[in-house]
Amino acid sequence: MPAPLQWLGLVARAVLGPPARAVRGTARRVADPARQVRDYFASERVTIRQGFIAVCIAGMTSLIAGLTLAGMGDRIEQIPGLLVLIPVSVGMRGNIFGALAARLGTSIHSGLFEVSRARGGLLNQNIEAATLLTVATSVTMGLLGRGIAGLLGIDTVPLWDLIVVALLGGLLSSAIVLAVTIYLSVTSFRRDWDLDSVGAPLITAMGDVITLPSILLASYLVGFRIVTPVMGGLAAVAGVAALYRGWTTLSLIARRIVRESFPILVIAIVLDVLAGTVVQTRTDAVFLPFPAFWIILPGFLEITGALGGILAARLGSKLHLGAVSPSARPEAPALLDGVIVLSLGLTVYALSGVTSLGIAELTGRAYPGVLRFIGITMVGGLMATVVAAVLGYYAAILTFRFGFDPDNHTIPLVTSGMDLLGVVCLVVALVVFGVA
Repeated sequence: MPAPLQWLGLVARAVLGPPARAVRGTARRVADPARQVRDYFASERVTIRQGFIAVCIAGMTSLIAGLTLAGMGDRIEQIPGLLVLIPVSVGMRGNIFGALAARLGTSIHSGLFEVSRARGGLLNQNIEAATLLTVATSVTMGLLGRGIAGLLGIDTVPLWDLIVVALLGGLLSSAIVLAVTIYLSVTSFRRDWDLDSVGAPLITAMGDVITLPSILLASYLVGFRIVTPVMGGLAAVAGVAALYRGWTTLSLIARRIVRESFPILVIAIVLDVLAGTVVQTRTDAVFLPFPAFWIILPGFLEITGALGGILAARLGSKLHLGAVSPSARPEAPALLDGVIVLSLGLTVYALSGVTSLGIAELTGRAYPGVLRFIGITMVGGLMATVVAAVLGYYAAILTFRFGFDPDNHTIPLVTSGMDLLGVVCLVVALVVFGVA
């Protein structure tokens, strides 16, 4: 039997295995495998439309972040090491609040979510945990950013300056992103939206747009001889206090979130800092001669992380509800979800590439030819989407197998992992097309 038919047969037999639909979008048991696939996509029609709209909005919104980043070129040159801090600061908003949306999405699917301001309520404890994690990780960003940059021989401003920029920029942006996340969660609950499909892309895009101006504003505190060291010391104390508070709080949900999330967020910080160093080393060869790549960069990384986040969030909900088992070999619903993510990626990367090119033309940003620019975007985007799907699936499966909550681990792992791997995919595409 030809290989394609064997693969189709395996998928068809796998479709017969999952339990009856436990959540919206799970494949049904019917006699005809082809009909099962058709019915699955028919049942997912609304979810696909919501996810497509959310990812498109995120992709277009991230162009604002790209223009902001392109406009920060002079500031990046004036403050050594600021570019190392930018990806991790932007990524951490998506890590913390994307995970918050994933947890709330799971609670909506399982019927536990309620709109309440009660101190011990699920919503309030999630907000408390996200706030404490924001303070603790911001200080950690400054520490690890300075340490890793020093190990790699990259010049930066003093440690206290990095801590101040990371914390103040993080607090400014987090206040807005938190409000958007809560509003989106409540609206999804009341209007029956699929938060797993719309949360990751919209929240990540909002983090991109808000964090860059916040970092820019905070960067103007760099260089004050007395003020910055004092503020940096106070910020370090605040970070330790926030972590201690989260680790020992009597609020059981908040305590579990902090204890499970902080170690994985530290790994995410390292990945994001490494992504920043990769960009830093390509600045002279790629981004200065062709500033159009500054415009596409935030959207490129945001889309990839969002697509992986969508898959991870959907799988997290299905794992909790028993609709998917944590097996090394993906079951039919997981494979079909992967096809959805791949389709979204191809469409949105094409749209983002064309739009970025148009903006570059209007604003006078240089680019290496139309076909080459679009080719780099599409080839790099396709590679990154495939990597994001694989990473999203196995991150959800492994964390669930080890008894952790996938909602606390998969979003940070996928988004930060894809910040680094997405940059690598973009660099590979640049090499293939002879730009880098």
